[in-house]
Amino acid sequence: MTSVHIEQGDITEYPVDAIVNAANSDLILGGGLAGAIARRGGEEIQAQCTAHGPIEVGQAAITTAGLLPAKYVIHQASMSLGRKTDDDSLRRSTRAVLEIAEKKTDIFTIAFPAVGTGIAGFSMTRCAEIMLQEVRKHIEKGTKLTDIYFVLFDSNAYEIFKKQWTKMTTGSNDRP
Repeated sequence: MTSVHIEQGDITEYPVDAIVNAANSDLILGGGLAGAIARRGGEEIQAQCTAHGPIEVGQAAITTAGLLPAKYVIHQASMSLGRKTDDDSLRRSTRAVLEIAEKKTDIFTIAFPAVGTGIAGFSMTRCAEIMLQEVRKHIEKGTKLTDIYFVLFDSNAYEIFKKQWTKMTTGSNDRP
């Protein structure tokens, strides 16, 4: 059985099998979360991203996690460099991350951030809806993943994801 956890914290500190990076399709680790991953994880991560080369928007790529406590970083490309994330690219890239996690035999725990909501300017509420829907569909199909975390950096993001997950799992739609 897979457990979904919604927590506030710093994803770069999570000792899971894989953390997810909110990436651009060029796999350039610049600012925001990608920059934090590059700084804390070391040059090896960017070197592997560069060697992998650009990927299509809506896809994902995996590297080691360098000095981070996770084993891997899965780079979720929901946008191209300098562009915005949209519903379709977020949905496809979330699926791509989950597919990579399923294929990699030593990934059982994974932590996602709120992809596309920083530099890419995507709505936090819409992000929560889409990512949580994709994770729920993935679990319903059957998965080897035991724990899926959504690690949100600030309290607003945490509250939005928690509210969306509660609505999805209880059927609540906030009507009095």
